Amino acid sequence: MKHAIVLLAALLLAPLEAYADVRVETVMVSMRDGVNLATDIYRDNATNVAPVVLMRTPYNKGNAKGAAERFAAAGYIVVVQDCRGKFASEGVFIPYNNEGQDGFDAIEWIGSQPWCNGRIGMWGSSYVGATQWQAAVEHPPKLVTITPTATWSSFYRNLYLGGAVRHTLIAKWASGNSPKPEAATVTNDWNGTLSHLPLSEIDDQVGWPIPWLEGMLTHPSPSGYWKRLDLTDDMLDLKLPMQHVVGYYDFFSRESVNNFTRMQQQAKDQTTRKQQQLILGPWDHGTIGKSLVGDLDFGSEAQWDSTAATLDWFDRTLKEVSDGTAASIVPVRYFVMGENRWHEAESWPPGGYESTSFYLHSTGRANTRGGDGRLNRQTPSVAEPVDRFQADPADPVPACPVTDQRPLHSATWAPVDQRTIEDRDDVLCYSTEPLTEPLTFAGNARAELFVAANTPDADWVVKLIDVHPDGASYNLAVGILRGRFRESELEPKPLTPNETYQISVDLGPIAAQIAAGHRLRVDICGAYFPLFDRNPNTAEGPYGKSTAISTESVYHTSAKPSRILLPVSTSNH
Repeated sequence: MKHAIVLLAALLLAPLEAYADVRVETVMVSMRDGVNLATDIYRDNATNVAPVVLMRTPYNKGNAKGAAERFAAAGYIVVVQDCRGKFASEGVFIPYNNEGQDGFDAIEWIGSQPWCNGRIGMWGSSYVGATQWQAAVEHPPKLVTITPTATWSSFYRNLYLGGAVRHTLIAKWASGNSPKPEAATVTNDWNGTLSHLPLSEIDDQVGWPIPWLEGMLTHPSPSGYWKRLDLTDDMLDLKLPMQHVVGYYDFFSRESVNNFTRMQQQAKDQTTRKQQQLILGPWDHGTIGKSLVGDLDFGSEAQWDSTAATLDWFDRTLKEVSDGTAASIVPVRYFVMGENRWHEAESWPPGGYESTSFYLHSTGRANTRGGDGRLNRQTPSVAEPVDRFQADPADPVPACPVTDQRPLHSATWAPVDQRTIEDRDDVLCYSTEPLTEPLTFAGNARAELFVAANTPDADWVVKLIDVHPDGASYNLAVGILRGRFRESELEPKPLTPNETYQISVDLGPIAAQIAAGHRLRVDICGAYFPLFDRNPNTAEGPYGKSTAISTESVYHTSAKPSRILLPVSTSNH
């Protein structure tokens, strides 16, 4: 919840000037089942009939005041509504359960008002972005455009990656977004709560039974349980211009980018394919539009006025124009980290880049950044010794360095110096020599590894790292694969102990430049805790209580050439 609220606040910062001519009225709008939802209507005194922009939020409609006034001053009528069961609205809040039909009903109500000109758009991020998708696939006739920022179309794919669950994200969000019994209190031991087994009992450890949380944590495969929150097929029927926004470090990055590519490449309506835009920046979930992300400052170009961009989009799509501006948008604007500049492209992945292999090498001693792990473009020519590490569920590799200011449970997705993690013996590190010229890549990265474990299950976490000349190492991208999901998410099966498998680990969308004098590094370990749940290594699933230490192996020989595949600029070849 904390990350979502921070993001919402970042997106909705009020401008310095006051909008004296904008007035707000609060009304209760009845849904189809009679539940009334609290709704703010912002209008400029000079605006009688206009296009309408709608936000539906579980984070308090009053927090949208700054952006709402700015939209109203630009000639729109703005409607901001508390979701069912939240703040001033009636009903019971169950995450995402009612947003489709409530969104449809809200749009129908708006369309019937004398101040609406019949053209309605939606805006907002995170949960607020999902309310747009859920309303859109209900096909309300007067919805003209949506601008989903940092959100999902398949909630399973947002919550799970490679079979591992984004643990802190959903557990902490649940603690602030489920009805709390009168005598209940939220845990004050988040480290212990997030380490608890079985996973099925996490809600009780949070402080009280939360059935929907237990359900999400006990369905680690994309089974029928997730069908109502999977819009990936329905979305292709939509005929709406869309602006998709997300950052590389955002846990929604894969989903948001995939939403764009599916709509641009597979939407059934050809005109709709041409009306999609992707803004892909250097941000995490709480820093969209800012330059300082984690430990790194990406420069002034990373500063981006989200409200101005949304206004521009609405001007193109909602206002009555005849010059086709909605169809003449730049399809992709992506930020290259390190170079700290924006680029434009016709699609994602962008053109001008080729998948390039960087192979792992060592003499069997790649453990820690002080080991002999090497990374280069030459395939192994001899039978190099295997690298091994022990993954202990009682001491999982943390997602980022733990400090007094950042305890374990407050891990961040943002870039932070990884050196203390790379000093652990259960982390393998493979580094290039210092680069003699910049290395630029943009697209979707992945790892192809030959691995084994002596347990029925194990995780392989792969991190892409930029090592600065002073030794500081900053994470660029991360992926995870739970061994039993190596062949199928829907039908997982245990590992055969000590059998070698070839696995593919998705590292997500990335655009970066490694400067001359820097090193490119790949770290491999068995956990990314607690951003992802730790693997007990037993293959018992979410109801299991036992754990086992796993000895994990990574091979790099001519027959088993483990490698990273990066989309490298053709100018680097």
